[in-house]
Amino acid sequence: MHPLLILGLAITIVLVGILVIKLHAFIALLLAGMAVAVMTSTGSLQEYAKGDFDQTWLKSHASIPIDKDSDEFKLYNHDRQQHIKSISETSSMKRVANGFGSMCGKIGILIAMASIIGKCLLDSGAADKIVRTLLKLFGEARASVSFVGSSFLLSIPVFFDTVFYLMVPLAKAMRMKLGQNYLLMIMAIVAGGSMAHSLVPPTPGPLVVAEEFNVSIITMIVAGCCVGLVASFCGYTFAKWLNGRMEIPLRDSPDARLEDLKKQSEKPDSELPSFWVAIAPILLPVVLIAMATFTKTYCEGLAEPTAPPEWIMTLGDKNVALIIAAAVAFITLLTRPDMDRSKMGKASQDALASAGVIILITSAGGGFGEAIRQCGIKEYITAMSSADFPPLLILPIVWLITMVIRTAQGSSTVAMITTAAIFSALASAEGLGY
Repeated sequence: MHPLLILGLAITIVLVGILVIKLHAFIALLLAGMAVAVMTSTGSLQEYAKGDFDQTWLKSHASIPIDKDSDEFKLYNHDRQQHIKSISETSSMKRVANGFGSMCGKIGILIAMASIIGKCLLDSGAADKIVRTLLKLFGEARASVSFVGSSFLLSIPVFFDTVFYLMVPLAKAMRMKLGQNYLLMIMAIVAGGSMAHSLVPPTPGPLVVAEEFNVSIITMIVAGCCVGLVASFCGYTFAKWLNGRMEIPLRDSPDARLEDLKKQSEKPDSELPSFWVAIAPILLPVVLIAMATFTKTYCEGLAEPTAPPEWIMTLGDKNVALIIAAAVAFITLLTRPDMDRSKMGKASQDALASAGVIILITSAGGGFGEAIRQCGIKEYITAMSSADFPPLLILPIVWLITMVIRTAQGSSTVAMITTAAIFSALASAEGLGY
């Protein structure tokens, strides 16, 4: 079966499963992966296995041997044939499961730790402290700017829906205080938070995209922040324009009565952690990962390259960095006077329960992506990326597919996971030129 037809059927299964049958995204992605694996021909599997082995070989060898009489070529050819045979004889479900496990190994700990950090920031009052500090920095007259910055910053370790629910009461309280600009503050929260959620790891979507396309976490963080801040500014500019033309009244709601919001906004700063303690779990992993990256680059660039110190590389490992940040967040939570072991356990349980669903979805996306890579789409796209089909045209196609999936089913995380799985073959395809 033609790779494009397989790809089209896979996307249909995902969208119909989620939108029409109302399946959970995890089940829809898993079914799509299984369907692709079943439809993949033996020939496509063998071609995939050849390319996969060659990439692995080049990681530990300078080049692929061409002298058929050399011992190195005999070793290369023997191992290559064994790899091709192994993949060709692996069952469809096993291949999907291998992709599932591989993705879970890459992002499972990261997402779990990020979820714990987010929960601790909320329960300890650290998130509230960050918002209040930015409000003081920008002043009440520019409160909406502080809401953009706060939601952007908090949506890096905390899921955006949680940040939204956290900050909407603050926006209501600020509206009560200022008497205006309610719509502007709500849209400012959306402008900042949605961009960080979609562009900056360790939130699941950008984290999976970075893993699928072999982009370093620190590069993804820096690039995501640069693009996200510009996009947030554009969103904020539109919010200011719309706010001058539309008035949204402030109303009571069952979950947040106005008198309760007023009490919350008047909570003394003495009951909250300091700003630097509050922001430490967010900044710490970035600093550790950047330290390891820069140290490695420096050591490799010396006249006589040397191995970077092991302790720096250990601390800068993305999993270790997030674990350390989660430990700091736990310590911050423990400083609350009313915190005890049972409440601490409940906070951990809630955080991991939330993370578990995201890990399942992203891992299912990994299985789906592995099946897509094996169906022959890489070879087809590589052939397509020629003079007759400008490689840069692939970028708007990727954007369009992501936008359609995002609009259709509502989750930016699922949209990024699905599209990354489809187009990750391009990461190693020749002829793109970028």
